[in-house]
Amino acid sequence: MGSVTEFYSSKNILVTGATGFIGKVLIEKLLRSCSDLKAIYCLIRSKKGLDASERLAKMLSEPLFENLRTEQPNFSEKVIPIAGDILEPELGLSDSDQRLLQDSIHIVFNSAANVRFDEHLRVAVEINVVAVCKMISLCKKFKHLECFVHVSTAYANCERHYIEERIYPSPTDPHHVIDALDWLDDDMLTQMTPKLLGSKPNTYTFTKHLGEEVLLREASDLPVVIIRPSIVTAAWREPVPGWIDNMNGPSGLYIAAGKGLLRSMIADHRVVADLVPVDLPVNMMIAIAWHRACVQKTNCLSVYHSTTGGLNPFTWGEMENAVITYFKNNPMDSCFRRPKNNILTRNSFLHDFWILVSHLIPAYAADLGYLLIGKKRRMVKIYTRLHKSMEILEYFTTRSWDWTHANLDALKSSMTPEDQKTFCFDPRMMHWPTYIQNYCLGTQKFVLKEDPSGIPAARAHLKKLRNIRYVFNTVALVVLWRLLIANSNLARNSWFFVLSLVFKFVRFFRLTSTLTAQ
Repeated sequence: MGSVTEFYSSKNILVTGATGFIGKVLIEKLLRSCSDLKAIYCLIRSKKGLDASERLAKMLSEPLFENLRTEQPNFSEKVIPIAGDILEPELGLSDSDQRLLQDSIHIVFNSAANVRFDEHLRVAVEINVVAVCKMISLCKKFKHLECFVHVSTAYANCERHYIEERIYPSPTDPHHVIDALDWLDDDMLTQMTPKLLGSKPNTYTFTKHLGEEVLLREASDLPVVIIRPSIVTAAWREPVPGWIDNMNGPSGLYIAAGKGLLRSMIADHRVVADLVPVDLPVNMMIAIAWHRACVQKTNCLSVYHSTTGGLNPFTWGEMENAVITYFKNNPMDSCFRRPKNNILTRNSFLHDFWILVSHLIPAYAADLGYLLIGKKRRMVKIYTRLHKSMEILEYFTTRSWDWTHANLDALKSSMTPEDQKTFCFDPRMMHWPTYIQNYCLGTQKFVLKEDPSGIPAARAHLKKLRNIRYVFNTVALVVLWRLLIANSNLARNSWFFVLSLVFKFVRFFRLTSTLTAQ
């Protein structure tokens, strides 16, 4: 059977979504831990004036590949760009590239996807469903295909509380939805979307489910394996603890909390936050391709869950405490306000109150200040984006799911102890507080590009913000009370009554002190 590393020796691999978050980590891990592989072909489209080769070269120069550059200076020679676009007919591949892939590819990792939860249905279907059909057609022409690994999501069946490692019937026929794209314009699709989604919360989960249905129907003769990660977050161990390159999902919320922008959010403290560090599903992807080709050797489509809630649960409340504690000790540069405790709430009325008082009023006040000093207004726009993200995530911060993991355990038991260590995908060993600290540090270092040497100055800035808040609160309280005394007999009489009690207490204290001294 051989080890995982030996299996990848002399193999040619095709990766879609190579420039995405999972794709980058997958390529780095394959090159570092399976260095005897022959080549990795990356399907990359032109973007922002850069062709496939230029985008690949830019990606390989990122800090993510720094350790690899030291260990294997010529690693880039094994990474080959293939110009294409999953939205184009036949994936935009030239005839020569199609022949090259058909004659050489052994393993396919299909991680290309649109992960925006609020994407228009047409775009989501084109990328998450139609592109899967195109990949199936392409892979059926491959002469040496040993495994096709498709990246789905653990939330493809989020309308269910208990989710097994199998494909559930889709809410509608995928091809009926695809056909509807040809004769419905965007406005009509928008009007029909809520009915099509049914109990699904968004177009992302809906189209990922349809993508699985397409694989079940049309790829029965291919060695297909589906992996379903939950909320993919910063790296746990590799290639660098805390590495992250985007502000999607929790990353954006961490930054907003650290900057003092986020003051309230709808979430249940008791609900499990099913975060999965990116290196866990990546290691599992590599291992399940080996397992499918060397151990399973059947055409039965297998599903694997890469989740943490059932194996090493960590709640949103615990996460909030860890994040706020970190950012109070290691503040970000140029915080808008001091990070706030007790951000999460299940009370919608209280949430709306804090949104008005602590989000909107400060945002408009800040923009007014920017306008008066001649700077560009930005705070209202930032809060608009933040509120949109919070609204999208609310479905996932107020619910828990139970995913089975029998296939994960079976996969792990079939691996040697050395392979289990090299390609670790079991979250039971994670220590969440330490991971969250590294995650928060990663948002500062890799996303915001902040210099750690600036932390002392950031701490001084937080103290200044604290003093400003104390002064403002004191002045506001005095002004409010003076207004109450001036306009309310009840408030005035209450004030004089309290003062008289204080004076009586002081006189009594002095009298008892004098008697004691005598």
